[in-house]
Amino acid sequence: MSGAERADGRTGGHHPADSHDLIRVHGARVNNLKDVSVELPKRRLTVFTGVSGSGKSSLVFGTVAAESQRLINETYSAFVQGFMPTLSRPDVDVLDGLTTAIIVDQQRMGADPRSTVGTATDANAMLRILFSRLGDPFIGPPPAFSFNVPTVHGAGAITVERGESSKAEKRTYSRAGGMCPRCEGRGTVSDIDLGQLYDDGKSLNEGALTVPGYKPGGWNYRLYTESGLVDPDRPIREYTKKELHDFLYLEPTRMKIAGINMTYEGLVLRIQKSMLSKDRAALQPHIREFVDRAVAFTTCPDCDGTRLSAAARSSKIRGLSIADACRMQISDLAAWVRELDEPSVGPLLASLRQVLDSFTEIGLGYLSLDRPAGTLSGGEAQRVKMIRHLGSSLTDVTYVFDEPTTGLHPHDIRRMNDLLLRLRDKGNTVLVVEHKPETIAIADHVVDLGPGAGSAGGTVCFEGGVDGLRTSGTVTGRHFDDRAAVKPEVRTPTGVLEIRGADTHNLREVDVDVPLGVLTVVTGVAGSGKSSLVHGSLVSGAALKGGAPEGVVAIDQSPIRGSRRSNPATYSGLLEPIRKAFARANGVKPALFSANSEGACPTCNGAGVVYTDLGIMAGVATVCEECDGKRFQAAVLEYRLGGRNIAEVLAMSVDGAEAFFAAGEARTPAAHAVLQRLSDVGLGYLTLGQPLTTLSGGERQRLKLAARMSEKGGVYVLDEPTAGLHLADVEQLLGLLDRLVDSGKSVIVVEHHQAVMAHADWIIDLGPGAGHDGGRVVFEGTPAALVAAPTTLTGRHLAEYVAS
Repeated sequence: MSGAERADGRTGGHHPADSHDLIRVHGARVNNLKDVSVELPKRRLTVFTGVSGSGKSSLVFGTVAAESQRLINETYSAFVQGFMPTLSRPDVDVLDGLTTAIIVDQQRMGADPRSTVGTATDANAMLRILFSRLGDPFIGPPPAFSFNVPTVHGAGAITVERGESSKAEKRTYSRAGGMCPRCEGRGTVSDIDLGQLYDDGKSLNEGALTVPGYKPGGWNYRLYTESGLVDPDRPIREYTKKELHDFLYLEPTRMKIAGINMTYEGLVLRIQKSMLSKDRAALQPHIREFVDRAVAFTTCPDCDGTRLSAAARSSKIRGLSIADACRMQISDLAAWVRELDEPSVGPLLASLRQVLDSFTEIGLGYLSLDRPAGTLSGGEAQRVKMIRHLGSSLTDVTYVFDEPTTGLHPHDIRRMNDLLLRLRDKGNTVLVVEHKPETIAIADHVVDLGPGAGSAGGTVCFEGGVDGLRTSGTVTGRHFDDRAAVKPEVRTPTGVLEIRGADTHNLREVDVDVPLGVLTVVTGVAGSGKSSLVHGSLVSGAALKGGAPEGVVAIDQSPIRGSRRSNPATYSGLLEPIRKAFARANGVKPALFSANSEGACPTCNGAGVVYTDLGIMAGVATVCEECDGKRFQAAVLEYRLGGRNIAEVLAMSVDGAEAFFAAGEARTPAAHAVLQRLSDVGLGYLTLGQPLTTLSGGERQRLKLAARMSEKGGVYVLDEPTAGLHLADVEQLLGLLDRLVDSGKSVIVVEHHQAVMAHADWIIDLGPGAGHDGGRVVFEGTPAALVAAPTTLTGRHLAEYVAS
């Protein structure tokens, strides 16, 4: 045996297992990646940078995290895999050294109206156990405190067989649940305006129903016209009392309609189940518009919005019910739990304290447990998901974060950086997709993708340390130390919007004047009341002197939705003028030039690919042989406009199409205007027909901004427009905001980015803290004045930013 080789299998003092300290990716081709190869160090913090659309998410989420998740799923039996999402192997040659990946993304949390911060983090589950053990009076086990569990009573006879005899016995059954019976655990009740559901002067056969999706001839409509319960030729106002009840409120009843066994249900009950039981934000825009018009939501009078039954609210610990506990600010609730000293539930209290303290540690102590999960911003939702991992004992796992600083004030970014470093120091690999230089600066390893976006990106421009990035000459390196200067001169306001006595959420009777005709930034730490002031008072007009102004265009953070059939052309409204231009030029119907209508390829139904479902295996998508992926019938592709067919036009980039529709035979002013807006927000490289599912978060944000800019209005309200934007993209956004203001618009931006603050004409800073520690205007004035006398958290960080 040589001296370098030992009996325990080690060579040179190193165990063979210690050599697996890299995650190796070779030949990745997911989305726009061009045979990317990288080696990522384990147990280190690696940050992925690059302009929006350069391929960061494709590499981190679409390749590394996706393959880790797929391999873990394959360890389960085929039976279990049948209930799990099927994942295909990423298009990559080699993926080596993977560990278990925990993905913490910015997907909004559950759209179910019964989902709250407490239910999403298990804090409610622990509170229910606590009250079932210590609550006075005792009302039952933990489900008795759950607003998702109804109270059930039952009685009847059962047959008990003993030996050769059988005997009927009477039994009763009851289950105590905490659900408020009136609102069914939603906290709100709805009052439907029947006049918005139908025109009572018409008969059903005359098209009386005005509910979206209830078109004459459709199954939703035939359910009522062919039920036999009402006369479809008689106006609804002439229905008898019984007919009107059956039409609107009849409980689900099985019957034969048009020769098919179906379940008939009153129109009001059907709408309540199909539309009102879902979170408003999850509804399609036209359905949401109908619900806003036809339904008034009010706080449930029986439970006062707590969602809980009277019995659940009656049981208390030290004078506090579970409803009171869930309504408290989490930082206050944590202090209350720390005061409880009950050895009988010691382990439970310790776990509950840890969860509640994690909220405060991560900067969410201003939330309450009864806050609906659907109302959280993307950044808040991501941090809520982080809570379950903060106290975890797991090590040697890979944590994957998608812009964890989104929605964070510079003060909170430092706290988030500390958490990322803590996860790393426990022996985990931390992969972060990020644009903020404050987070890039703490990285052990940086991977910069680019050089551009879309087809101009997908390559690794730099890989190494932060100091190397600064001198690398890449887009990120050149802009890494950029600092926007405070304007020497600011614009003069043309008027003001007077907000008086604003008290939405945590606002404390705020009086403030918002200047018009300038760029105004509303800022403050997360939870200080920015959105409450802007959306709850300004946009709604609730606290505005003189009411809401006309022509307010509010662009929030809600993500755009769309299937792989949706693309920038359909989402922005661009396809409509293009279809009409093709129809005019060729003397045919516009519907022929839609891949979702008459022009669709019959083999793939306009999808361009044919899907084969393989059960528990990942489905296979193959390019349609009939249309070669072009999505249209061959006959449709014979029609041309300016020498191009519709498939060739949809394959153009935004910049190419802008020139195409600007002049000549293809000149189409309506299409050119939409394309100009897309180019203005920096999306000139996108192809018109690229599926929305392949766009990055920053690209979706800018696409929504371009689409909403088409709306006519004098006041634009933008909620964190820099989310998902690279440092270089922020410069372009500032130019766009300047052009809006210079064209006579008033622009109000809710924002944390220091470059936007420095560029503003006027700043309104809320604080000083979050939750009940905020809700006040702590500064209003020019950025120069804020930097000159930095008395607030925002002022100190902005002064530090412009001085560096």
